[in-house]
Amino acid sequence: MTRPESPELIDLIDQLEKLLNESELSELEVEAGQTGLLLRKPGAVAVGPTSNAAPTAAAGGMATSPAEPGAEPPAEPQFSGHVIAAPLTGLFYNSPSPGAEPYVREGGEVSIGQVIGLIEAMKLFNEIKSDVTGRVVRIHAESGALVKAKQPLIEVQP
Repeated sequence: MTRPESPELIDLIDQLEKLLNESELSELEVEAGQTGLLLRKPGAVAVGPTSNAAPTAAAGGMATSPAEPGAEPPAEPQFSGHVIAAPLTGLFYNSPSPGAEPYVREGGEVSIGQVIGLIEAMKLFNEIKSDVTGRVVRIHAESGALVKAKQPLIEVQP
């Protein structure tokens, strides 16, 4: 049985897709109440979780607004190790529950497949696992903070 709002929802998605395709954006994320939608242009997704490159607007194909004359371009973040980035947008938590020990600490060891944190998105908790073995050099995301997809979470020296 089809719900009455389905044609309206499909029309809205079609309009958002047209807006995305006519813009210079590589992705469009919309949230309304408990519903979220993420539309991406083909090729806008990064090349996988093992990429050492820091996510940048240019890497995603997204255009940025022109800088004012005489202004310096923003500095690229410098990373000395392997960056494990957020696979999705949501709230990052560094421990399984409030008051519990964090999954990882700076200076601590991490192994492939080890949980490094949780990201809560649409009331679901997603385990984020390491894709490399090594020493945690830096933790970029604070517990309870909103992280965007492709944002660095931790940096590991293999």
